[in-house]
Amino acid sequence: MYRFLLSCCLIAPGLPALAHNPAVPVGAEDAASMRQGRVADPAGPLTLPAALSMALAANSELSAARHELQALEASVLQAGALPNPSLDLSMEDTRQDTRETTLQLSQAIELGGKRAARIRAAERGRAGAAAALDARQAEIRAAVIAAFFDVLAAQERVRLARDAAALAQRATDAASRRVAAGKVSPVEETRARLAASGVRLELVQAGSELASARKRLAGLWGDRSPRFGNAEGELAALPDLPQPGELQRRLAASPFLAMARLEVDRRQAMAQLERSRRIPDLTLSVGVKRSEELGRNQAIVGMSIPLPLFDANRGNILEAVRRADKARDELAVTEIRLDNALALAYETLAGALQAANALREEVLPGAESAYGAAAKGFEAGKFGFLDVLDAQRTLLQAKSEYLRALSEGHRAAADIGRILGKPAPAARP
Repeated sequence: MYRFLLSCCLIAPGLPALAHNPAVPVGAEDAASMRQGRVADPAGPLTLPAALSMALAANSELSAARHELQALEASVLQAGALPNPSLDLSMEDTRQDTRETTLQLSQAIELGGKRAARIRAAERGRAGAAAALDARQAEIRAAVIAAFFDVLAAQERVRLARDAAALAQRATDAASRRVAAGKVSPVEETRARLAASGVRLELVQAGSELASARKRLAGLWGDRSPRFGNAEGELAALPDLPQPGELQRRLAASPFLAMARLEVDRRQAMAQLERSRRIPDLTLSVGVKRSEELGRNQAIVGMSIPLPLFDANRGNILEAVRRADKARDELAVTEIRLDNALALAYETLAGALQAANALREEVLPGAESAYGAAAKGFEAGKFGFLDVLDAQRTLLQAKSEYLRALSEGHRAAADIGRILGKPAPAARP
């Protein structure tokens, strides 16, 4: 037995190598992390699928969530590990002739289902991290969609401002010709030039808004200086308004609700783990004692178990139970918050659809017709320049309101997709 225990002592330093997986080289995770870098913007036009692909591949927050999931997968592996044995060597008396040497191997035996409870708690934590990754992906997807359509709207505002500048310049030229012909007062030309200056200022502001929108979009995949061309998409194609019953059904599968439910499960598993720790572990020991004075070996067999007289783990159990109660309350708060947010996004999308339809079918055609008639009448001397300015202002305001309604609709649809964890229904022209 003495030789057996001594061989265990010599082999023990090599035991960790047996648990290492040779198929996974040391540092592979670090190398993979180093290979992951920022994606390059497309040189040409940018589409929504391309923007989503780049953001989901290179967003740093998503990368952090993936690493958290991998870390908790490792915690599940560690939770299933058995306690290590211990090897004790003691020596009595320093004289060789009367020396007694004891070599003892001890192994702790977990009782009360500690290992199963530990694995269950770790698995709940891993499932929660997976749900958190899904929720973060939904947030990034919604942010990309909203930012992409903000870029589209900003591009349209720039185009609108350029058209308005061209219209204002033509009005200024017409006023100059009429002043030169002596048909109107020079005040009309001054008003036309002031109006043109205001439109040019709006063009500068629209360009600044476009630059900001492009930067926000590129920042979602980690690019500080956007290099993509114009965004290409159907800004006027708002998603269909989903049915309220369908929204409620899909809300039950929201990753945010799943995350809150899994947190309740994890806290309950932690409470069960703390309860299992009330039962002390059993330690078995076996060894050999060598007496040089007697010239013989003696076998040693032992057992030890702590007596839970002073520490019954009551505090940790109570803390775990209260944290489970807290997780249940947070689940109820999450359900109410998501339901309210979904209802608000639904109403916003419904209002945006109605406003966009009314502006596109009724207001814009009338405003364009009124401006065209006023411009022709002014050139023919039938209307004053104030009539032209008023018609132009009405047309620009109607187009701006139309763009605002489209932007609000796409943001509301993106918010619905974020809450539900999936994109909004297919868009329609």
